[in-house]
Amino acid sequence: MVDKKPLYFTPDPSIGFTAERREDGGLNLIFKDVTHETLGHWHQFAEEHLLGSDRLVRNLYDLSQVEHISEEAVQVAVELNTDPSTRNIRLAVVVANEAVRSAIRKISDLSVGSGARLGIFTDRDEAEKWLARPMESMV
Repeated sequence: MVDKKPLYFTPDPSIGFTAERREDGGLNLIFKDVTHETLGHWHQFAEEHLLGSDRLVRNLYDLSQVEHISEEAVQVAVELNTDPSTRNIRLAVVVANEAVRSAIRKISDLSVGSGARLGIFTDRDEAEKWLARPMESMV
């Protein structure tokens, strides 16, 4: 078991995501929408977790319930993904359609040279297998 950082998240049914700490110390985030309100909460949550990020972690973002990623969501994600702390993150993103996959690719392309090591999947089990690879393969 990994020594875990606190999870600064209070569940709120009015926002479109939930978060939980993974056994490996990373995060699982499940999004049901990416509205302006959800993006604001996610941005604050993510910034708090990037502060003091000093080790390699595995995060899983499940966007399989999301049908569309707005330009606002792309810009917020690019801003967060260009934070220097994201270099310590292996991020698996689960999507259900090509539109969301394309938006995630755009975020990755706009973050080139910085950001999390990103994998995009349509199957959560495949995402978990990718995340389970040895952390040494990230460096």
